[in-house]
Amino acid sequence: MQRESTGIRNDWTRDEVHALFGLSFNDLLFQAHRTHREQFNPRQVQISTLLSIKTGACPEDCAYCPQSVRYETGLGVEPLVELDAVLEAARAARDGGATRFCMGAAWRSPKDRDLDRVIEMVQAVRGLGMETCLTLGMLTGAQARKLKDAGLDYYNHNLDTSPEYYQEIITTRSYDDRLDTLQQVREAGLNVCCGGIIGMGESREDRVGLLVALANLPQHPQSVPINHLVRVAGTPLQGAEGLDPLEFVRTIAVARLMMPASVVRLSAGRTDMSDELQALCFFAGANSIFYGDRLLTTDNPEAVRDRALLQRLGLSPSAPAPA
Repeated sequence: MQRESTGIRNDWTRDEVHALFGLSFNDLLFQAHRTHREQFNPRQVQISTLLSIKTGACPEDCAYCPQSVRYETGLGVEPLVELDAVLEAARAARDGGATRFCMGAAWRSPKDRDLDRVIEMVQAVRGLGMETCLTLGMLTGAQARKLKDAGLDYYNHNLDTSPEYYQEIITTRSYDDRLDTLQQVREAGLNVCCGGIIGMGESREDRVGLLVALANLPQHPQSVPINHLVRVAGTPLQGAEGLDPLEFVRTIAVARLMMPASVVRLSAGRTDMSDELQALCFFAGANSIFYGDRLLTTDNPEAVRDRALLQRLGLSPSAPAPA
């Protein structure tokens, strides 16, 4: 358990978090930005790239996901990609400024024979001098230890939303299933990448609940991706009501205050964000983005736009360093 004396807390109450959300916008951003500066160089942004290494035909029913076999989204099914294709994509990502290469597969949980092939990818990407991250679904303890022994740096497994709203989004996997995988990943000694999705029709109470669930884990996730829902035609959430952009910024700011030493990543949904909105998110404490024109199966801002935005803001695309 992390101790309060270090400035890190794992005992947040919902009332406390509601009070943070209830601050005036300027006061909240001031507090979040000050906390960000205490922990990180505010001029640095960590760059990650995400590649889908196995696409479609997922048996889960996540209401936001075009890869579910249950929804007609027009997405084709692709088998596990070959190692050469992964290396080509990783080299391009590295040459474009990314320091971490993330690989995602549309599985409920990986089979051991598939895990062996993925491990070859991890080791090859690490050979290029990049950090590695995987998101493959649920893991057993033995699988997590095997990935750690292979040199994997991060494992991503999001909580998605609050415990109370979760059943409105997913019925094929429980919240406890997700928490169990996170426990296996932590116990194996892997860095945890875990966040959620905003704008799925949830209430502020659910956004509070998600952040409390994340910040009250035994150890804060080293990376916290905050996704803005991408409304994909054919999924149950295709008609979800849009979220007030300033509420999204508030969520970033509160995440920074609650998990001050974690890297907070702007993830899915940036294609629909203005440069001004992203600038506010960086000021509120976001210090990582996904870079490249695709996030698994959805669009992402073109790299040239991201480079131009970072330059305009005076931000450097490099691994965030402590202040």
